[in-house]
Amino acid sequence: MPEAERSGRERLRGDRRAPGAITFDDHRPMIRISEAESAPRGRSVTETERLSGRRKVAALMIALGAERAAQLLRQFNETEIEAITREIVRLERLPDGVREKVLKEAVDEVGQSQSINAGADFARELLMRALPSNRAADLLQRSAQVRKDRPFGFIAGMDLDQVAAALENEHPQTIALVLSHLPPDTSGRLLVQFEPGLRADITSRLAVMAPTSPERVRDVETVLKRRLQSLEQQGLRKAGGVEHVVAMLGSLDSRSERAILDVIAERNPELAAEVRKNMFLFEDIKGLDDQSIRRLVTDVRRELPVALRAASEELKQRIFANLSQRAGQQLRDEVDLRGPTRVRDVEEAQGKVVEIARRLAEEGQILIPRGREDIAI
Repeated sequence: MPEAERSGRERLRGDRRAPGAITFDDHRPMIRISEAESAPRGRSVTETERLSGRRKVAALMIALGAERAAQLLRQFNETEIEAITREIVRLERLPDGVREKVLKEAVDEVGQSQSINAGADFARELLMRALPSNRAADLLQRSAQVRKDRPFGFIAGMDLDQVAAALENEHPQTIALVLSHLPPDTSGRLLVQFEPGLRADITSRLAVMAPTSPERVRDVETVLKRRLQSLEQQGLRKAGGVEHVVAMLGSLDSRSERAILDVIAERNPELAAEVRKNMFLFEDIKGLDDQSIRRLVTDVRRELPVALRAASEELKQRIFANLSQRAGQQLRDEVDLRGPTRVRDVEEAQGKVVEIARRLAEEGQILIPRGREDIAI
């Protein structure tokens, strides 16, 4: 038996879905077709007819159009291609209702794929190519709503670490209930978030789980939603604070940094002082110890002539004092004799110096004062 034909029959034999099921693996259109009767030659499919087997695949090919269908057809072996082609030839016409039916089923299957985002992207592209934009958007919206309305459908697209954290103190039977309503790939990825002993307990309960009343499912769903919202709010609070402001300001140019700090100081002087205490600005170089200044100057010598153009006299003197007499005089001359310099260039040079200083501090090569104590960041 030819390899292509054997492959096709194995795929047909191994499909445990109902006849005519269309299966999409990930975002790739890997369709399996089951044996079914062909349509009589020279007739169209009606909207009320139950599509099955090759007929459904043929209808999908027609609905997609020649260009997209050709890409999809490459996924089949020769035996399957011949069968599908025969079915396409037999079908004279595909009503709009049938077209939308097979496309929607394809979208629903894609929505259950292992990668939800990739599936949604493929579904969107598929429908936008095959239908007018308004009808495609309507189909996508309806399909998304169906998935959302399923029990625990809100978990789709969420951080599973967070979902596991919300469930970790629940009874294993409750966790098993949640997993039983999720797509297999999602429940599998959520299951591995738990420790091995709990994992085994949950799996055992899943295997023998009896049907659960809709009221019980809704109760668990409501509690889980509330807990996830609470965890999300806690996460937002942890993400904020002085450390976040310091990190944010550190990514800005010096002018924007100063402007924002001035506004903060007007509204909340104590907060501004706290932020400044945790930040490292260009002028803060004068607060470094002599050894740290000498180490920093080694890496920023090229930027200093421009950066010092707008520096305080105190900062200049701290830097000059940590250079040899000859090197200090040379740097002073470069600063004083330099012609007019754009403010933007000065700020850019100062920003580079600060960036290098922060890097050296992170590496433990210089010490930066932080409030009451000096630490190596």
